Amino acid sequence: MTAMAHEPMATDTETLLDFFLSLDTPEGFRAELVEGEIVVTPPTDGDHEDYLSIIGRQVTRRSATDMQISGYKGLVLSHAENQPADHVIPDATIAPYALRLFRGAEPWMPSDGVDMVVEVTSSKPRHDRVTKRHAYARAAIPLYLLVDRGKSVVTLFSEPKDADYLTTHSAPFGDRLPLPAPFSFDLETADFV
Repeated sequence: MTAMAHEPMATDTETLLDFFLSLDTPEGFRAELVEGEIVVTPPTDGDHEDYLSIIGRQVTRRSATDMQISGYKGLVLSHAENQPADHVIPDATIAPYALRLFRGAEPWMPSDGVDMVVEVTSSKPRHDRVTKRHAYARAAIPLYLLVDRGKSVVTLFSEPKDADYLTTHSAPFGDRLPLPAPFSFDLETADFV
């Protein structure tokens, strides 16, 4: 009797990740895999993009450290227990320009060197408020800036530890929100109103 070679069976997490990576998402839509859940987000509206533009202008003009911003850059993050690696697409990913992280990066790059990610809430605010916040903290991204349109508040999450951030600072639209180093300026939100 001869022994037969068997290929290893894919785990559920491998199957989910393979399925996610093979998705053919319609143009303009974003598919993300966070904590074992596939979330598909429709194209953004003009107000969403306006908030990002306001933040981007201030970061590039006022940061103490010269920053590079990528809109909708795929990041591979640490994973929740018994789940495949998180694959997220922040509205904005910000890193020191000197690192040139985005040059030559794969479509899904690691988050090493990223100083801040930005999300503007859209059709699934819980995803931005909770699920992605935990994913960014697990990956030890130092700062997470959330523009919460439903609550008219901008919140900065800092000091990642395990699966959350230890510190939060919030400001209602119209007020200033201090950004720590390497940014070291107060984010103006008057134009959010």
